[in-house]
Amino acid sequence: MQLTSIRAQPRTAGFTLLELLVVMVIIGLLASYVAPRFFQQVGKSEVKAARAQLDAFDKALATYRLDAGRYPSTEQGLKSLVERPADEPKWSGPYLAKALPLDPWGHPYLYRRPGDAGHDFELLSYGKDGQRGGSDENADLSVWDSGR
Repeated sequence: MQLTSIRAQPRTAGFTLLELLVVMVIIGLLASYVAPRFFQQVGKSEVKAARAQLDAFDKALATYRLDAGRYPSTEQGLKSLVERPADEPKWSGPYLAKALPLDPWGHPYLYRRPGDAGHDFELLSYGKDGQRGGSDENADLSVWDSGR
């Protein structure tokens, strides 16, 4: 009878279940801290994008007015910045380089002439919620409150 020595098998490298749970808890805590700050920045960038688009519309409307002698009517709307209105012989557009964009939240910009508070026109976005009023990301953004 031959005696053989029993050798202990070397332990393979790996993580225990407890170590994996600790790492997952740490990742969860970091995500709960970072995610709200990230989404807050996304909201701020959408507001900045809307303000930039309002400014571009304002400049295009000013150029339209120089050519036509007046701002587009409410019926003609912002579409008149990219397509010639049937009743506008002095139109020299298009006044926007690309198609008419929606606001960053997917809603159309609102245009009417004459505007409120004695302005020649009103151009605005109702914000993220798409409804009048609100605060923060849901606040109304107007061409008149964007630095003019």
